[in-house]
Amino acid sequence: MTVTAQDPAEPPATTPVPREPSTLPEPPPEPSSLPSTDDLDRLIAKLDLPAKVRLLSGSAVFRTPAEPAVGLRAMTFSDGPVGVRGERWDERDAALTLPSPTALAACWDEELVEELGALLAGEARRKRIDVLLAPTLNLHRSPVGGRHFECFSEDPLLTGRTGAAYVRGVQGGGVAATAKHFVANDSETERLTLDAHIDERTLREVYLAPFEAAVRAGAWVVMSAYNAVNGAAMSESPLLDEPLKGEWGFDGLVVSDWGAVRSTAASARAAQDLSMPGPNALWGAALVRAVQDGTVPEAAIDAKLRRILRLAARVGALADRPPRPVPPPAPSPEAARALLRRAVAAGAVLLRNEDALLPLDRTRLRSVAVIGPNAAAARIQGGGSAGVFPVAARSPLEGIRGALDGVADVQHCAGVFLTARPTPLSARDSRNPRTGDPGVLVRYLDDEDAEVHVEHRLSGRILEPTDAGADIGAATVVEVSAVLRPDRSGEWQFAVVGLGQVSLRVDGGTLIDEYVTPESRDPTYLHVAPSFRQVPWHVEAGQDVWLVARRRMEADSGYPVALAADPPRRDEDAELAAAVELARSTDLAIVVVGTTDEFESEGFDRPGLALPGRQDELVAAVAAANPRTVVIVNSGGPVELPWRASVPAVLLGWFPGQEAGDGLADVLFGAAEPGGRLPTTWAARTEDVPVLGTVPVDGVLHYAEGPRIGYQAWLHATNEPAYWFGHGLGYTSWSYEDLTVPPVLPAGTALTVEVRLRNTGPRAGREVVQLYLAAPGGPERRLAGYAAVRAEPGETVTATVRVEPRAFQYWSPEHAGWRTEPGTVTLLAGSSAAQLPLRAPLTLTDPPPPAP
Repeated sequence: MTVTAQDPAEPPATTPVPREPSTLPEPPPEPSSLPSTDDLDRLIAKLDLPAKVRLLSGSAVFRTPAEPAVGLRAMTFSDGPVGVRGERWDERDAALTLPSPTALAACWDEELVEELGALLAGEARRKRIDVLLAPTLNLHRSPVGGRHFECFSEDPLLTGRTGAAYVRGVQGGGVAATAKHFVANDSETERLTLDAHIDERTLREVYLAPFEAAVRAGAWVVMSAYNAVNGAAMSESPLLDEPLKGEWGFDGLVVSDWGAVRSTAASARAAQDLSMPGPNALWGAALVRAVQDGTVPEAAIDAKLRRILRLAARVGALADRPPRPVPPPAPSPEAARALLRRAVAAGAVLLRNEDALLPLDRTRLRSVAVIGPNAAAARIQGGGSAGVFPVAARSPLEGIRGALDGVADVQHCAGVFLTARPTPLSARDSRNPRTGDPGVLVRYLDDEDAEVHVEHRLSGRILEPTDAGADIGAATVVEVSAVLRPDRSGEWQFAVVGLGQVSLRVDGGTLIDEYVTPESRDPTYLHVAPSFRQVPWHVEAGQDVWLVARRRMEADSGYPVALAADPPRRDEDAELAAAVELARSTDLAIVVVGTTDEFESEGFDRPGLALPGRQDELVAAVAAANPRTVVIVNSGGPVELPWRASVPAVLLGWFPGQEAGDGLADVLFGAAEPGGRLPTTWAARTEDVPVLGTVPVDGVLHYAEGPRIGYQAWLHATNEPAYWFGHGLGYTSWSYEDLTVPPVLPAGTALTVEVRLRNTGPRAGREVVQLYLAAPGGPERRLAGYAAVRAEPGETVTATVRVEPRAFQYWSPEHAGWRTEPGTVTLLAGSSAAQLPLRAPLTLTDPPPPAP
């Protein structure tokens, strides 16, 4: 495909191939105050070529350049999607922390997701952020994908609707949302360089579909991915032109993933608008020369600038143009925490509940064992660039103790140990050796050990300097020091985290002094979770220990360094035995199992779905000791649950965000119903997964399965999954009674379906009614729509499900457009992809002739 220099938001230079009209909603209307193309061109005319090019890459890691000549201030970016970290990693500037995107998709509740998006917009405004780098719209192609937790679903419709709600919520608050990573960045192995080979129909119907939904919802920014698709790096891809800016009419900004622009002419001729971070030398003087010698047309530069200035107008970064729409006031801290607590329960999926063990009756409990390392220190978010420093982190143990305060005795035992990475010091266990204040002392030093910059920090994990205006250009060494007062005697593990030359001193003695060679060039490894070195050292309880970690900084390896300390651990067998004995002695056992960022994170894919460590052994032993055992699963994506049939209740809590403890306690004790339904299918065993592999061969990752991913692949698999897409139990039961479908539907027409069902259980509840489509020669079963209903015990209700015309269409490469095949299809309604008791035929006819 030829990429022209014109802006595809303007009339195309060639006649498009005829195709069926668009069947998706049009983007929201633009506010009248948005500058016209002529307005933008008048601003661009004020700039010479070097000034234009300077605006096309960042001025810093998360900031774009200002240009007073056109009234443009700098625009600021922040990672998402569970919170707004801000421009820097600073534990002193905490963020409200949402449940993981998998948990948000599990809500099947667009109103709630939109409300949470608005909450993030308020956080962004508080931190002076213009662009939130979320939502992630890649799919759960394989359950071992490292950023599974950061993506919504295996299904493009559920992903698209959830992502569109997220976009509406964020942008309704005057902050730009970013649909990322465009496209096919569905796994982490070789993510910077892999070439995803995908046939055109699969690309259109599956992987591009959520991005199209986000554009139709009015997304202001799209992020191009690191990877290539069908031979073209995404920062150079013709897909940025068509369908994104052409067919879909996207008039927003295409920003690169950080460091993804790795060429000058090829990326500049493409519809890539902004290179981040910056300044990027490839889009600096080299790009000026490429324009001057005619390699890149200046019209292409102007087209990019229009989009940058248009975004600036939208977020209020262009002079005399306020952000549109006018942002609503941010909620109070109490209201924000209440919303986040509600979201925990709304996304929690009750996988199993034999004999109605849940909800628990508080009045019948006198003693409760809470077991598992994740019970006392819950994992509330995924690992990698999406991480934030949470305002709070309420653990399941704290939530359960709060719910049973004055009612039952609650005791905890870890049972197993999971973490191999060292634990950074915190303000709870360390003091600044210079001031005595809780926390650590951070010094940036030159070659003569003279102080260039000094900070007091609350954590021993230092990813970068954070004080405003800090200039560390002369620094060559970063040092973290603290005084630790051990709470127990024995052999502690002290560690330094960082790359290059590192050292660790304890009470003046050097225990580590070596060069740590980088194992990867992946940005997450270099800038978030680099290698560490650890050493044992005996200390006495109550006696202060002076710790000093140093790292010599090297080009392209970032700033990260951490000073860490871990206390002595009990023997693993003794720890497990203690947990089993505790369970045996109590009325109820609650076991929290899950992953850590060593096993589930950006930057790498998982080797399989097994829970790390001896957690399976722990659950089996506890269940054998106490038949009243509830298991809470604290993971961002699917894990094997080999013991699931031997425990009466299994509750999936995902990475639940900062209000994890109280939100999960609400579900356990019946203050809230578990509202979640699975957004992805869970396998019983890794080897059963029909689409598993994420390792490229000779740099190519073949999507050979075509459109059959997730439940569509499972329909053709030899073995059944443990739990199907859409599965989830509530605290009541439902009877599906009738499905009303018109007999005939002209192609290109939306469909409204009615599903009658009755609450047959003992309490009020919510049900997610799911509608699937089966077509001859097409998918055996594909989600076509869904709607949620609520009903009192015994009440009959009707769910109205809207099905967009796109659900009946397929992409025709021959016609370069969407087509509807006339004939009879089947609609199926029920509670999951496998539980569909109602079905009805529907005849699709040719569209009516156009009116004269």
